[in-house]
Amino acid sequence: MPSKSKPLTKAEIAAYEAKRDLAADLLQSVKEMKAGQVRVVSSPVIEARQKTGLSQSQFAALMGVSVRTLQGWEQGRKQPSGAARTLLAIASTNPKALLAVAGG
Repeated sequence: MPSKSKPLTKAEIAAYEAKRDLAADLLQSVKEMKAGQVRVVSSPVIEARQKTGLSQSQFAALMGVSVRTLQGWEQGRKQPSGAARTLLAIASTNPKALLAVAGG
């Protein structure tokens, strides 16, 4: 999809989708995966959350942020700051301590 600084209109999205060959896009993706051209990106935020054993919604509540903010951190679209970085470091190195303080 073409990148723009403002969101696409419904008409622009419809025009793009009308020209798109989804089968060809999927086939190309499969070829890239088989050729090893796709890499899985790991996020330290995902790793920290997984060490606690909490779901996104549970971890977001523990961190005092919205699920959307947590997803932004996990996907690398946003960066946690201040106290959130500290809590993530604790979750990563000592998840039991974070859970104990949170009452879990």
